[in-house]
Amino acid sequence: MKEKAAYKKNDRVTVTIEDMGMDGEGIGKADGYTLFIKDAVIGDLVEAKIMKAKKNYAYARLEKVLKPSPFRVKPLCDYARVCGGCQLQAVSYEEQLRFKERKIFRDLVHIGGFSEEEIEKAMEPVVGMETSFYYRNKAQYPIGTDKEGKPVAGFYAGRTHSIIANTDCKLGLTINGAILEAVLTFMEQNHITAYDETLHKGLMRHVLIRCGFATKEIMVCPVINGKDFPKAEEFIDCLLSLDLKEKGEAWKITSICISSNTKDTNVIMGNGFEVLYGKGYITDHIGDVAFRISPLSFYQVNPVQTKKLYEIALDYADLSGSETVWDLYCGIGTISLFLAKKAGKVYGVEIIPQAIENARENAIINRIENAEFFVGKAEEVLPEKYEREQIRADVIVVDPPRKGCDEKCLNTIVRMQPKRIVYVSCDPATLARDLKYLRENGYELRRVRGVDQFGQTVHVETVCLMSKLHVEHHI
Repeated sequence: MKEKAAYKKNDRVTVTIEDMGMDGEGIGKADGYTLFIKDAVIGDLVEAKIMKAKKNYAYARLEKVLKPSPFRVKPLCDYARVCGGCQLQAVSYEEQLRFKERKIFRDLVHIGGFSEEEIEKAMEPVVGMETSFYYRNKAQYPIGTDKEGKPVAGFYAGRTHSIIANTDCKLGLTINGAILEAVLTFMEQNHITAYDETLHKGLMRHVLIRCGFATKEIMVCPVINGKDFPKAEEFIDCLLSLDLKEKGEAWKITSICISSNTKDTNVIMGNGFEVLYGKGYITDHIGDVAFRISPLSFYQVNPVQTKKLYEIALDYADLSGSETVWDLYCGIGTISLFLAKKAGKVYGVEIIPQAIENARENAIINRIENAEFFVGKAEEVLPEKYEREQIRADVIVVDPPRKGCDEKCLNTIVRMQPKRIVYVSCDPATLARDLKYLRENGYELRRVRGVDQFGQTVHVETVCLMSKLHVEHHI
């Protein structure tokens, strides 16, 4: 029997995949030695080649599937394995949902310190998607050049900046492909250069496409390494001449913008944008709430599942119509305006001024008068509003970025002593960390539910309800 340390780089091993890691990689053991194998599916028997060996574990490359798992399926996209966007296309959708539930469960136990019994009692079934492809309303395609010097659009290969030419991503709408092909043809005919990030030369960096699922409105926004877009009128005519249909329904380009980004950076968008055609936004709806979406707006990429997500958050908030609700990290007011329909008063807080401007506009559009928005950090805005205006919080909703809540923000929430905290998270690990803090400060976990916003990927949204039984306001 091989000792663990006997495995080294370039060794070939045969292993059964018994689990899946946080990034969707298969995990198996050979003589007690743990192997992490990208593209292997739980239940597979595989042959793998060790690429990086450590004392107790190794990273290996999948060489051959000797016996496929019952959960293995043929990916819809030919580029699924090389592209970094979809990690789970070879896994059946039912197993993807189980993987995401396990991910939430394990993080709450191992990072959050909750017992398995507590999680089992609080956890509700994950909310899956009716169709786990063609769901994204936003796509950002890097533009580059192939070996023949022709412009190409696609996606970066996993963990690289090498562009895989592909205008037919299966997560976005099929009309994206027609728009991209028109852009590439226009570039070729008019000698518009693609950006080379090594030399920091060339004009066209990215193409952003945003779609309003409810309104069938489309925005196209090239990101350019310069201030002016050549032949702008011809470019507009080129895009407007397209006959765009998705599942037999007509869609229309109603906004064409450009965003200038001349910095040598990995950040996609510039700081602002210029409108070439139409308005500087498209409109979409989540439920009966309308939202204006500009090139720079944060807006959930899966509107169908977002409606389900917000309905769960609203259910967990348990509003009767008189409550004061604070929505922290409120963005353009998506959750705030959803909550305002059932709350007495909603206050949204967001550090990005442009987002707050959008939130206020969205409140006006929807004739919602019981929502107010503030620019700033939650840990600064909340105490100041409480001390000066005696504004309390019955319910606090947080929907932070992937890094989770700032500890000062969590401390402020605890000091505000709301009856209920509804935490919406895009990362179970940071969620678990933050719930541990809240639990240590007098809150108990009552309900947890995963919502699959990102089919075919490892990402999952989670909604949690933390309740406080004895409420004393002190800040």
